[in-house]
Amino acid sequence: MRIKAALIAVALTALSACSSGGASASDTLKVGVSPVPHAQILKYVADNLATQKGLKIEVVEFTDYVQPNTALVDGSLDANYFQTVPYLATFTQESGAKVEWVEPVHVEPLGLYSKKHKKLDELPSGAKVALANDATNEARGLKLLEANGLIKLKAVAAPTVRDVAENPKNLQFVPLEAAQLPRSLEDTDASVINGNYAIDAGLNPATDSLALEKAEGNPNANGLVTRTELKDDKRIRDLAELLGSQQVKDYIKQTFNGSVIPV
Repeated sequence: MRIKAALIAVALTALSACSSGGASASDTLKVGVSPVPHAQILKYVADNLATQKGLKIEVVEFTDYVQPNTALVDGSLDANYFQTVPYLATFTQESGAKVEWVEPVHVEPLGLYSKKHKKLDELPSGAKVALANDATNEARGLKLLEANGLIKLKAVAAPTVRDVAENPKNLQFVPLEAAQLPRSLEDTDASVINGNYAIDAGLNPATDSLALEKAEGNPNANGLVTRTELKDDKRIRDLAELLGSQQVKDYIKQTFNGSVIPV
């Protein structure tokens, strides 16, 4: 989804109200996450590693990509863990919010899925292909289609469907909220789905996708983000260290079988 003007206004109002504050008065670190795999990973840290740092973590789950940032800006959260650097850059550019990237944790390769076709070359002329309608994931999805020979894009950094230069199969692009993409499989020929939503829907990116982003060199790692005023807070630094620990890397590898890849 594109960041809606109303939500930006809420974020900016809340930011002005809390920008003079310092670190949270509570010892408990409130962190916003997507349910899968972020909440699972963070709960593992909270239950098994946090006591090493004397850290208390409250895991707050969100099912969309807008509220975790607006809640961070308005002070409801101390940090969030759900987004990529490009998505954060778009949010800060459009909202002016003072939030900062802290640490990458894992990569969820974006995949193309279908319930009607088992191979890319089975996609018919005029096939309906759903894409996330936020700028960052739309660009990722189009680049995935290009990397697999389905379309050719103009040479732009963040392409949209308007930048499709060649479309030999005359694919019909269907923009949807990222969270709705798994449900769209009943109505499309194929859908480009973010890793967290694919896993949550029971799909295995490593085995069920028709095409999958490469993990090596992927710039779309999901990571820890906080407000600028909290970037040096010891709790944030301790959490970043735990999320980057070998124990967490091992947990991710053992739990997600290649569908989620530790940085």
